[in-house]
Amino acid sequence: MKASGEYFPKELISMLKKQHYALFGHSAAKLCHWTKASLRGKGTCYKQKFYGIQSHRCLQMTPAVAWCQQQCVFCWRPLTTLGTTMKSFGEPEEIVDASIEKQRLLLTGYGALEKEIGEKKLMEANNPNQAAISLSGEPTTYPKLDELVGLYKKKGFTTFVVSNGMNPEMLAKIKPTQLYLSLESPTKEIHKSLNAPLIKDSWEKLNESLEIFPSLKTRKVIRITAVKGKNMKDEEKFAMLIEKAKPHYLEIKSYMFVGFSRQRLRQENMPFMDEVLEFSRKIAEHSGYSIKDSSKESRVVLLARNDLKDNDSKI
Repeated sequence: MKASGEYFPKELISMLKKQHYALFGHSAAKLCHWTKASLRGKGTCYKQKFYGIQSHRCLQMTPAVAWCQQQCVFCWRPLTTLGTTMKSFGEPEEIVDASIEKQRLLLTGYGALEKEIGEKKLMEANNPNQAAISLSGEPTTYPKLDELVGLYKKKGFTTFVVSNGMNPEMLAKIKPTQLYLSLESPTKEIHKSLNAPLIKDSWEKLNESLEIFPSLKTRKVIRITAVKGKNMKDEEKFAMLIEKAKPHYLEIKSYMFVGFSRQRLRQENMPFMDEVLEFSRKIAEHSGYSIKDSSKESRVVLLARNDLKDNDSKI
């Protein structure tokens, strides 16, 4: 595997390391807030509540740290993109093995808390079984993402992939346990201002991804990041796009005023939980979905397609 310095400028490496990214090649891992909280018995990620994954065994990673086709104004990550496509890249076998190794390295300090955490739970954390392929950048820019997902599966992992929908060809190839498609904009105009695309045909690419979504053989989720004053409107138009995709679930989650997004938005753009719930109810009114669950801590609401059974959400 090539060193990260062969992919990233020194300034970017320094910034990412200060934010506790463990870099390897063009990829990275980072301990999620909820992984750390779960280890210390201080709460779990809403994905554990909604879908049954174990927060302390979740490996948050990306195979494409700094490649993306958008510069979303609500993104908490540094918007230092090196391009919209990857021209040089490593092999998936190396990435999978290195990601697990880096996760264990990031967990090293928790050995001192073994009595608090428990030997069994700490051992499980060091042997992750869920890969959240979403940390930074757009994972579908990695040309061998389908192989990467398959290799995690061979190692007994479940995989959640989060995509912006700008690469429908790759979405058609991958088969993760759960595929997220981000949908923040009900119209082309809002898409341009909120998602700030770097490619000319971004709205068309997004709609192409929505159109192929029903045929994909995996569990599918549309995620809407609700930004107050920006996109919490046009519920009927949102419902039309959702109907095109026919996902199993919708996650409507509050924008959080954290990280680099604070340079572009204001705290007033972060809706309260009751506002997220009201927005979710309005979308439910115009679509074939109903509110199934919620997490106040994460300000997120889960809606399920009305024809789904109660246990369909579990791993």
